[in-house]
Amino acid sequence: MIDFTVGAPVTGDLDVRWVHGSPPREPRSDPAVQVHWYDPHTAVLRQSKDVTFEAPFVFLLFGNKRALLLDTGATKDDAIATQVDALVGEWLGRNPRPDYPLVVAHTHGHADHRSGDAAFAGRPDTTLLATDSDAVAAFFGFVNWPVDVVRFDLGGRTLDLTGIPGHQKASIAVYDPWTGILFTGDSMMPGRLYVENMAAFSDSLARLVAFSDQRHVTHVFGCHVEMTRTPGRDYYPGCRYQPDEVAPGMTPAQLRAVEAAVASVADRPGVHTFDDVIVYNGMGPGAQARLAARGIAGAVRSRLCGSR
Repeated sequence: MIDFTVGAPVTGDLDVRWVHGSPPREPRSDPAVQVHWYDPHTAVLRQSKDVTFEAPFVFLLFGNKRALLLDTGATKDDAIATQVDALVGEWLGRNPRPDYPLVVAHTHGHADHRSGDAAFAGRPDTTLLATDSDAVAAFFGFVNWPVDVVRFDLGGRTLDLTGIPGHQKASIAVYDPWTGILFTGDSMMPGRLYVENMAAFSDSLARLVAFSDQRHVTHVFGCHVEMTRTPGRDYYPGCRYQPDEVAPGMTPAQLRAVEAAVASVADRPGVHTFDDVIVYNGMGPGAQARLAARGIAGAVRSRLCGSR
């Protein structure tokens, strides 16, 4: 049995160059899915921008009794499922178990985080969660959604979860004491924060700050990177090549700064730019497609990404 308490939080490896798409007018050369072991019991996957401009991160956490997959990616194929099967096989090769279930959950219910669900639907020993808030609350044992903090045991590796709606109704945050990582989906990430319900979003961020202050958080890890390394400057919506993107792992200090930033514009619908994020107040993720179609970011498109 692995002791997931001794030495926690462990020092993992985030010294990695993530796949970020191929240069314009050049052959696409990224792997469809990049796999990186943060530590021997935690894998981070990223879909390539050569496959989908969303390029979401997906997370696989192993415990003694079962594994948890957070999200299934942005494409309706088995790309993520194939990698997950290989990773589970690799982990079981190091840590043999006779039976080892997989739980497939989602940071939230938007399509770019659940499009690969079908590939897991018939997988043996697999529980695939629905993406509505009622199903999420029922499975994890929320009594008062979204404010409860509930625990989910992977077998000696016990996670803390809370609801963080506002970006999407079923959004959750997951804290892993083993790594110290706080997984925040699209509610906190270095990119565009699309807010469907500002009252719920502001409340979620305030609770998330309090939640993180009570825990040893090493990284705040969302599901996308859309910002460059220049503060306040993002890649245009739909960009397929991001060679200068900022690292995905954020800090608790950045979380507090973003919570304050969001509070400062809560009563002002529109687009608000800050160093680490751009807040789209009153604009859901469909705004991304509209902005790309209208070419609002055309001026930076040619400078940062070129065009295909």
